[in-house]
Amino acid sequence: MSSRSAFARYATLRRAARLLNDFRFEQTDPARFYGAIATDTAVMAESVHPGGLPGTTVLDVGGGPGYFADAFADRGSTYLSAEPDPSEMHAGGLEQRAGVRASGQQLPFADNSFDICLSSNVVEHTSAPWEMCAEMLRVTRPGGTVIVSYTLWYGPFGGHEMGLTHYAGGHRAARWYTRRNGHPPKNLYGTSLFKVTAADGLAWSRSVAGAADTTLAFPRYLPSWMWWVMRVPGLREVLGTNLVLVLRKR
Repeated sequence: MSSRSAFARYATLRRAARLLNDFRFEQTDPARFYGAIATDTAVMAESVHPGGLPGTTVLDVGGGPGYFADAFADRGSTYLSAEPDPSEMHAGGLEQRAGVRASGQQLPFADNSFDICLSSNVVEHTSAPWEMCAEMLRVTRPGGTVIVSYTLWYGPFGGHEMGLTHYAGGHRAARWYTRRNGHPPKNLYGTSLFKVTAADGLAWSRSVAGAADTTLAFPRYLPSWMWWVMRVPGLREVLGTNLVLVLRKR
């Protein structure tokens, strides 16, 4: 079974509704939100990597406090996360069993070290996302899988906690949020939140065609029968909400 058909069977309307509902708890109940995303990410990785997860080594770039660790360990992977921000590493109050402090742009690992390298909702939080993705590709073994999933700026979740005000401009939305709440947003535009489009990610995947084959490019939170939106410029930026790129290293 191809990686597309394997994950397409899982990408149902019910799943999409469940994940979108969990988004409401990102700030108030992060364990619920990130626990759901962790399980979904592990299932996705299991579907798109040849042979599944048992016996694999997985690097999660931007793994934060480590919510993903158990979801991958439960499926037979050896999991490691890399996170540059020490406050993020301890934000969930979890025991850091498998985390290292490291920048995604300078991963402290040798070439060809991991079977799977992934990042979930990290690209939009770094000023040099494609340098990070190049590093992810470097540390992945030939035949291994790179999974990059990120929030699209022009989609309804592009502004994160700033809501739809980001359509008026990132800096303006941040000012409005600060005035309304008495403090700046956690994801501050231009500092920890950046405008990244689907076109940007698709262009990067084409640029590394000599080193890796792009096996999938789909909107993460939509059911599989709506994946066609990623083939339509403009429309994909708004309706796609989150782009997933799956690459197989040569």
